[in-house]
Order: sequence, then structure tokens, then C-alpha cells
Amino acid sequence: MGINSLNVSVATTEEKFDHLVKRHPCFSGEAHFKYGRIHLPVSPTCNIQCKFCKRSINKTENRPGVASKVLNPREALDTLEKALWLCPDITVVGIAGPGDTLATAGALETFELIDKKYPQLIKCLSTNGLMLYEYAERITEAGVKTISVTVNAVDAEILKDICSGIFYKGEYLRGREGAQVLINKQLEGIRKISRAGVTVKVNTVLIPGINLQHIEEIAKVTSAAGASVMNIIPLIPQNELISYRAPDCSELNGARVTAEKYLQVFRHCQQCRADACGIPGKGKDLAELLYDQPLQTFSHG
Repeated sequence: MGINSLNVSVATTEEKFDHLVKRHPCFSGEAHFKYGRIHLPVSPTCNIQCKFCKRSINKTENRPGVASKVLNPREALDTLEKALWLCPDITVVGIAGPGDTLATAGALETFELIDKKYPQLIKCLSTNGLMLYEYAERITEAGVKTISVTVNAVDAEILKDICSGIFYKGEYLRGREGAQVLINKQLEGIRKISRAGVTVKVNTVLIPGINLQHIEEIAKVTSAAGASVMNIIPLIPQNELISYRAPDCSELNGARVTAEKYLQVFRHCQQCRADACGIPGKGKDLAELLYDQPLQTFSHG
């Protein structure tokens, strides 16, 4: 079914959100403590370089961009089967790295396999949005119902201080040029995928000294593009932004209140690993029971 035919029966933003929020622990505070999710680490490389990002293969760090290993689509399906046995309350299967889900084919191939065997599960994809517009049709055909798009600025002058550059159409675009292309592609992708009936959450990393005063504009612009909810994530100081500090509680709360003028705000994010498994609100991760094989290495892209 093509993207145009999907547009015919698009639900309103409120209907889409309300239908999924009750069972999605990464979109709803209530569901966060009731339902489970699994992140399948099938996406090894990334097509942009954020200055705060440091991807890694290890079993110790509890943050995004980290996994104990990288799976191929068939291994991911087997891992999901085991996870459902360990945690029958899983309602969401997500792919969030450790690289970008649309930089390689693994994520979409995995979702296509899962949709055939477990059509009842909510399929959720996290992406930087660079290739979202190009893959929107295949994403919907794979049964993906929710997407998280990381949008850290909608002004290239700000984004260039967060993102060093992007790999797009065989070129590496640096600085402001790369930032502007990324913003354009993110907004095009959000518009297209939301019109196809997919619920969009915007993830924004809050960085004092860079985008703290820009949160309202991000919420306003992405809401107009079709996003339903926003998740404001405190910076983890590392990599090129290691000298920056994380926002304090007052700054984080202020940013969330500002964003709520335009979007519903999710307040329970745990900044999960790319191989997390279980009910987030219960504080027990089952990933160590899923990965008992030797670690693998992968390209940082």
C-alpha cells in the first residue's frame, strides 16, 4: 500500500496518540510502569555525527548508543521471542541503535520479519530523521506505528554547534550546511510520516549554553510538522561536549513547561541502552539474560 493511499484514512493526531499511548511505555507515564519494551540492537552505524554522541559495545554503560552486541535481523527475531517469554508484558518492540536505524538496512528488515510473526506488537523506530522522508513508505509498510525523531535544533546556527556534520548522498556536509540539510530532511520526514498515520515523538537533548532557550521553537516547529509528543533529554556530557554541563532540575522542568505550549511532554525517559528490555518503570533490565554470546565489534560510521 503506497503512501498516497494511506493518506486517505489518516486519523487525527489526538486519535493516533490516544490509541497508542495507553500501551507504549516510552510515550506514556502510566504505561511506563505497566508495559514492557525491548530495543533490538541491529543498526551499527550512523549517518550524522552529534558532538555529544559516543557509541560503544559494552555491558556496563547505561545510556543511548550502547549495546552488548549487534544482531542481524534473524537473530533479532529470535531474541524477541526469548524476550516475550521472559517478559510477557512487552507491548513495544523498538529499534534505537546503537547507530541510526535508517543508515543501514537492518532495522527495516527486522521490522518486516517481526510484523509477519508478531503483528500485534507496536513497532517503534528511533531515528535522527535524515533519511525519514526517503524511507517513509517502507516504514509504514513494515507496520511501524510510532517513531521518535531526534531534533536538537530547528536553526542551523544552533545545530552546527551540536552536530559536526552529516553523510548525505555520498557527501560529508559540515557545519551550517550539514545542519540545514538535516533540519530540512527531519521536518520533511515528520510531515510525510505523520500524514501516513504514524505517531511521532520528538526527542531533544537539552544542552545549557547551546539550545536551552531554543526548546519552545523546536516544539512549535515540529508540532506544526505533525509531531504529537516531545521528550526533552538532559545532556550526558561526553565526547566533544564533555566540557558542557547537564541541565539542572529547574532548567529541565522549565524547558518541559515551555514545550507543553505546543506538544504533550513525556517526563519519564531513562535514556535507555540500545539493547534494553523489560518494563522501564520497574527498574529491572532483562537484557543480560538475552545476550550470553561473545561481544562483537562494529563500525562507528
